[in-house]
Amino acid sequence: MPASTVDTVHGRPVPDPYRWLEEPESTATRRWLDERGREFAAALKGWPLRDRLAADIRRLVDSDLWSPPRRRGRTVFASLRPAGAEHPRILAFEGPDPDRARTVFDPAAADPGGRTTLDAWEPSPDGRLVAVQTSTGGTERGSLRVLSAATGRPVEEPLTGLRYTHVAWLPPEAGLGDAFYYVRRDGAGVRGLWLHRVAAGGPAPVPDALVRRCASPRTVPGVRLLGGRLLLATESHGTGHRNDLWLADVSAPGAAERPDWAPLQVGAEAETSVDLGPDGLLYLRTTLGAERRRICAAAPAAPGPEHWREVVPEDPGATLDGFAAAGTAERPELLVARTRLGISTLTAHDARDGRPLRTVETPGEGMVSELEQDGAGGARFCYADVSTQQTVRLLAPGARRPSAWPPPGPGRRPPEPAARVRRTVLHGRSADGTRVPVTLFSADGGGRPGPTLLHAYGGFGRPRMFGFSATVLAWLRAGGRYAVAHVRGGGDGGREWHRLGARRNKMRSVEDLAAAADALVARGHCTRDRLCLSGGSAGGLLVLAAAALRPGMCAAVIASAPLADMARFERFGLGAMWTREFGTAADPEDFAALMAYSPYHAVLEDAGPDHPAVLLTGFHSDTRTGAEHPRKMCAALQGAGAPALLRYERDVGHGARAVSRAVDLAADAHAFAAARTGLPPRPGPPGP
Repeated sequence: MPASTVDTVHGRPVPDPYRWLEEPESTATRRWLDERGREFAAALKGWPLRDRLAADIRRLVDSDLWSPPRRRGRTVFASLRPAGAEHPRILAFEGPDPDRARTVFDPAAADPGGRTTLDAWEPSPDGRLVAVQTSTGGTERGSLRVLSAATGRPVEEPLTGLRYTHVAWLPPEAGLGDAFYYVRRDGAGVRGLWLHRVAAGGPAPVPDALVRRCASPRTVPGVRLLGGRLLLATESHGTGHRNDLWLADVSAPGAAERPDWAPLQVGAEAETSVDLGPDGLLYLRTTLGAERRRICAAAPAAPGPEHWREVVPEDPGATLDGFAAAGTAERPELLVARTRLGISTLTAHDARDGRPLRTVETPGEGMVSELEQDGAGGARFCYADVSTQQTVRLLAPGARRPSAWPPPGPGRRPPEPAARVRRTVLHGRSADGTRVPVTLFSADGGGRPGPTLLHAYGGFGRPRMFGFSATVLAWLRAGGRYAVAHVRGGGDGGREWHRLGARRNKMRSVEDLAAAADALVARGHCTRDRLCLSGGSAGGLLVLAAAALRPGMCAAVIASAPLADMARFERFGLGAMWTREFGTAADPEDFAALMAYSPYHAVLEDAGPDHPAVLLTGFHSDTRTGAEHPRKMCAALQGAGAPALLRYERDVGHGARAVSRAVDLAADAHAFAAARTGLPPRPGPPGP
């Protein structure tokens, strides 16, 4: 193998014996990956629950999965992943329900190999065209094509080199024909906001015009058009929960091509999102002056923070996750979704004074997402919980109880809970005395200690939301238990909870996870030899760090697409965008904090056979965390004599994939957990 490398960083020697694995296509790396593939295939044969879990996950996930409908002109659009299908498709129809819907775009038809994913889509204001974003092979960099809603055929050559771009169509009144704004985050072209005129077989296409350049190469641009005339441009600073926003009225002649930008929020250490109310006011969900977010109102003519008026104040016990400005110009309302430890509530407020009007009923204790106004005074949203697949709900103006969409009809019925699941909240005590909440789900009624998966994420200020997971439900139905540690670094306790587990405070996330594991054991829910830690991406970093620093905590670890080498994380994937979250190796104090928990280096320094068994998953086309991390981490663990396996896939990345590949991944990982924690096969059909 290639010679070992030792760097000197801020006067400290940093060994990196497996740097050669950073070369994904080298002969040595390919040979090494082939060996790991054979190891994994041999181990898989010894996991008796694998096929049973795969069958149950597939059964649970195989239901029609709709997106909320969007009306444009006389046409309604929605995406549908039919039961048994690998990917969602875009449908269009006229009338009250989708019985006679036509397919506008189906990625499975465009790519029978299943490597193409539908990333985003947006119909034009009149419903004649649809902008469709796709990517292939898991890279999450792809193309934006404009299709005819009537035929599904492209009307011009696609735009390429894009990554999850936002699209905002201009209305016909703008006088530019079919045109939209879009953003470039990477790839060809300058990062920023662009104006594109659809050629549609007419004269020579007009070159795209840059209407706003990103202020920094590390900001992420975004765009929305509010009310058909107010152009909102955003720049997010990495993933650090801070953004800048500008507003421009593009309804005047020539304004669409040369927007006159007014700052809405610039330079503040805050994150803000905007909706336009039926009364013509801007409503802003913001962390400015509110750790858990509040809603303010402002006039478009004076949008700056000095003119904001608080309407819905912050709730110190819950995070304001989403809102929609609904109602009428005379009686505007704000529908507000808040979350407490993963469970959503939905309330309606008077938009003039914030007075609570009513509580909107939800089907159970679960997650409200994709809440938005419907353009007719009401709203739409998605609902799911641990045992019930996601459904779309429509809320009529002034209503308390939403209705299901699509409405029940021939061959359609709303999904029913697939198991009776019990939810319990307990608390651990972290190293500094902080109480760390832990949510525990079971379908076996509790009782004696049992095999338990303990999941954690703890990054980027993201709260854990308890929606539907066929993987979790299959594990519960097999007799296991599933717990979530709401550690610092996540968003379950607001921005301060995030900051206390970010950057130089990251070790607190690790200590919080250890406290959660201790609490589960102390209260008799599991034993050390029946506990498996689980996390993906930033959560994969967390569980690997916890296992490396405290090997006796658990029996096993699942780390999916993790970060691991924190001395070099900025060089891989999107790591350079994450210095607000983790710090930078260029700063001596940041570097010392990174090395204090870097799993790769902890294992190189001190690991052995007493380390928990580890299953790492890696995806060759991962452009977020980078597949270098799981490759190097597996090599370090095996080199130290620790039990480790690598499940490695090509042609997929960090994000969406075909259903069958997602089922295989989940079944393999949880069969590993079952084998390591002693979860036995049950006789008879799955479920309690």
